[in-house]
Amino acid sequence: MKKKILIMAQIPSDGFDSLSDQFQVIIPKGDAMSEKEIEEHIETVDAIVSVFGHALSNQLIDRAKKLKLIANFGVGYDNIDIDYARKKGITVTNTPDPVTEPTAELAMGLMVAAARQIGKMNNQLRSPEGVQTGVMKNLSTTLYGKTLGIIGMGAIGQALARRALAFGMHIVYHNRKQLSPDIEEEYQATKVSLEVLLKSADVVSLNTPLTPETHHLMGAAQFKAMKNTAIVINTARGSVINEPELIAALKNKEIAGAGLDVYENEPHIPKELLAMDNAVLTPHVGTATQETREEMSRFISDIIDQFFLGTLKKYIVN
Repeated sequence: MKKKILIMAQIPSDGFDSLSDQFQVIIPKGDAMSEKEIEEHIETVDAIVSVFGHALSNQLIDRAKKLKLIANFGVGYDNIDIDYARKKGITVTNTPDPVTEPTAELAMGLMVAAARQIGKMNNQLRSPEGVQTGVMKNLSTTLYGKTLGIIGMGAIGQALARRALAFGMHIVYHNRKQLSPDIEEEYQATKVSLEVLLKSADVVSLNTPLTPETHHLMGAAQFKAMKNTAIVINTARGSVINEPELIAALKNKEIAGAGLDVYENEPHIPKELLAMDNAVLTPHVGTATQETREEMSRFISDIIDQFFLGTLKKYIVN
């Protein structure tokens, strides 16, 4: 009997063409499956491909009598209660490898846009008033020679460090564990405390997963500790930052700017942020390239194959 794979939201289907005939893939009719549609299949599926931004509730997991694998389409897995899944004997995996480079790429883009005020200039040029020109007008900040503080020096943090080095930046980082001397030397990176990082960095980039420890890691006290010329970049999860306190810090010019791809209550973005010239915003698109989505689908397909063959050794998060 074929094993059933339920995909919660539309993702490129080409990646699943390599699955053997022993699998039946159930895909949504629209952009995403409603809870009612999921309930129609939940009791008979062997694996679920969950998608970031779409919560898989414990109530649904309780009804999944045959479920052995939740393969999350994305590196972050805060849409799943992984401890509860483990108690139920269900393996949860994620897809870290395909998302590393595009997320670091966007973080670097947000950094450049925020420092050079690209969004502000773009908006002004398109406005009826236009932009006043002059040698000492439209001044922004260069990244060359500045210090980048990376909070969370995993694969994405390291990929961002590589890009920042090419811009002539200095790297400090804060991480639970110190990197090996070889990796530190490769990125010319120095591990420091969070307090030292906040005081010394010209740009602070958040590249940490959302956990109870990192929830609201950045708030009023942290923004006050930063330079008033500094910029914060977040391509991790929205709740790593206390959003109202970030808005206050930007309004009060406690920090100079922000580049944000993620928000506390997605897809809602506060109107105050949308109105700010010193905030560059994108709608959670760190991995949203055609190439990355296709690679993620192939990656998920390989995980499913290996799991049911009993050969999966990596990418298990619980």
